[in-house]
Amino acid sequence: MLEENNAFVGCVYLEKKADRMYLGLLCVDPAQQGKGLGRKLMTIAEEFGVNAGCAAMDLRSISPRTDIQPFYMHFGYRVTGTSPMPPDVVMAVPSHFIHMSKSL
Repeated sequence: MLEENNAFVGCVYLEKKADRMYLGLLCVDPAQQGKGLGRKLMTIAEEFGVNAGCAAMDLRSISPRTDIQPFYMHFGYRVTGTSPMPPDVVMAVPSHFIHMSKSL
C-alpha cells in the first residue's frame, strides 16, 4: 500500500513464484493519477523483487485495457503471450489476458 499525507493513494499485489515475482492489481486512486504514484509503486515493486532474489517480474492485463500496455512498456516490460479468460468469468466485451515480463 502507498500512503501520502496519511491517505491511501495506491496499492500493488506481489507474489513470489520460484525465481520470479508476479505483479498484479496495481492501482492508484483516480483523483491522484498523473502525479507519478504509479511509477513510484512500480519502482518499489521492482526493488522488492530484486531484494527477494527474483530474476524477472511478470504481470498480466486484460485486452480491453489498451491504455495499460504502454505504461508497462515504458518500464521495460514486453508482451510474452496471451491466454483466454476463465470460462466462468463473464465480461461485458470479449477479452483475454495479455502477459508481460521484464528481467530484473
